[in-house]
Amino acid sequence: MGGAVDYIQFVFMPQVFNGLTIGVAVILMALGLTIIFGLLDVINMAHGEFYALGAYLGITLASHGVGFWLLLIAVPLVLLPLGYGSDRLLIQRVFHQKDRHMLTLLLTFGLAIIMEDMFKLAYGPNTIRPETPISGGTELFGNFFPSYRLFLMVFGTVTIAAVWLVVHRTRYGSMVRAAAFDKHMASSLGVPVGKVYSATFAFGVALAGLSGVLLAPIYSVFPTMGKDFILMAFAVVIVGGLGNIKGVVFAGLLLTQVQAISSLYISPVWADPLVFAIMVLVLMVRPQGILGGKLGHA
Repeated sequence: MGGAVDYIQFVFMPQVFNGLTIGVAVILMALGLTIIFGLLDVINMAHGEFYALGAYLGITLASHGVGFWLLLIAVPLVLLPLGYGSDRLLIQRVFHQKDRHMLTLLLTFGLAIIMEDMFKLAYGPNTIRPETPISGGTELFGNFFPSYRLFLMVFGTVTIAAVWLVVHRTRYGSMVRAAAFDKHMASSLGVPVGKVYSATFAFGVALAGLSGVLLAPIYSVFPTMGKDFILMAFAVVIVGGLGNIKGVVFAGLLLTQVQAISSLYISPVWADPLVFAIMVLVLMVRPQGILGGKLGHA
């Protein structure tokens, strides 16, 4: 009996904690992805590169004396106009074309390649490991957990709740959901649909940049980091339901727990294939995702 309790306390629970930490971080990134799709029907292939841009921007600002707490505000604020301009100057130029889904996908894919090459030119190909802003650890339930990971889980949870409140409890959120439900009706009622589209794209990009700042001390920073992390974010969005915030939260926690716990019983090499196998199964059984629905409906 004692052996089983020790196993749960010292082996199983730390893995669950790690899954929760990474799950919150993945949800933050996937939220921006699903909000953009939920309103614009644009699958932003450059979303991972905006995540990497947030991490690199955080490193640059930190090297000039900007503290970590200020970075959490400064980086999203810098990325907001970049995201807004990207939508107005790039996405909106092809958004109203007949084959806009393919055009926007190719456009953002090309943007991702350009941004990745720019990272290599500006920072080089080597990995950069920022210092952990919160050192030490905290003892919980007999286990020692890094304080920064605890902070990441709490801060991420608060941010996710704040995003939900913005979308569902503010005037801006009402305009976003109205435009997602029926853009023509929303426009006739005086909603500036074009500006709402661009602001929503910028909001999603800012969330990706914030994720980059938060995850840089854990995963390090390198030019292809966006490409590596975006796969998990896409899996979360697909399993939860394209454009559904609650679905992203559910799927993010589910998939990262599957990834963390499965590594205890099978080779860690198989953790990622198992996650994507779940994604494929969901696509076969319920293509709209577990919760489904768009921003205009939920």
